[in-house]
Amino acid sequence: MIGVIDVGGGLRGAYGAGVLDWCLDHNIHFDYGIGVSAGSANIASYGAGQVRRNYPFYIDYPFRKEFMSLKNIKDKHTFLDLDYVYRELSNSTGENPLDYKALCANPMMFKIVAYNCDTGKATYFDKTDMSQDQYDIFLASSALPIVTAPVIINGTRYYDGGLADPVPVEKALADGCDKVVLILTKPRDVIRDAAVDKGTVAVMRRSDPLAADNLAERAARYNVGVSMAKALEKEGRCLIVAPEEIGTMTTLSKDKEQIFLLYHRGYSDAEKIEQFVKG
Repeated sequence: MIGVIDVGGGLRGAYGAGVLDWCLDHNIHFDYGIGVSAGSANIASYGAGQVRRNYPFYIDYPFRKEFMSLKNIKDKHTFLDLDYVYRELSNSTGENPLDYKALCANPMMFKIVAYNCDTGKATYFDKTDMSQDQYDIFLASSALPIVTAPVIINGTRYYDGGLADPVPVEKALADGCDKVVLILTKPRDVIRDAAVDKGTVAVMRRSDPLAADNLAERAARYNVGVSMAKALEKEGRCLIVAPEEIGTMTTLSKDKEQIFLLYHRGYSDAEKIEQFVKG
C-alpha cells in the first residue's frame, strides 16, 4: 500500500496543493492519504478528483476579510474564520464545493489528524466522521491555538493536529503503508525550533495547560517525524517532497507572489513522485 502525507502549514500549504494537482493531472493514485491541518483539505480535494480546487483557498480567499482579517477579531473573536472556509465556501451550495460523493467513492483510505483536548493525544478521523456539508473534522484539524477557538465535535474540543502528530509517518506505517510520499512545506533539512511557539505556549498555559504542553513539544515531534522519513527514504520506502526554499513565508503570510511561487514549485517538484510510485 502506497500512501501520501501532507503536513499542511497554513498558507504554505499551497506547495502541497501544487504537488497533489500534479498527481491528479498525471493519474498518480494513492491507496492511503493522511493530512494535518490545511494538508487534510488538500488531500480531500485530491481524493475527490478536483484538480486545482484548492488553489483559490491559498491565492484568493485569504485576501478576503471574511476569511482572515482584524475585522474578524472584532466581529467574530477570531482572526481565521474556519466556518467561512469549510462551511460557506465548501458546502454543496457554496462557491467552491467539495465533491463529497466523489471523495467517498474513492477507495483511498483517508485520515485527518486533530489534537484531542481531553486526552492530549491525536485523534485520527476518517470518512465515516463526515457527511455531506458536515466537515467539522477539517475545522478541528486546522484550529490553530490562540488564532482560533477550539472546535467542538460531540462534546470534545479539538485543536490543530500539529500539536499531537505533525508528521504522521508512523501512523501511515501502522495503518499498513509499505511506502509513503511525504509532502513538507518547509525545506527538508529545516530543524524546527521550539522557541517559535514559546509565546503561544505561555498564553495557552493559562487556560489549557495540557494543550500548552503538547504545543511545546510540537517542534521536537516534527523533527522526529522528518528524521524517521529520512531513514525510510534511505531504505527506498519514503519519498520526501519539499520546497528548496520558502522565502519569508510563515503560516499566515498573505504574500500572493510567494504563495503563487510555492504552488508552482510544488507542481514542478511532484514530477519525481511518478518513478517512486511506479518503480
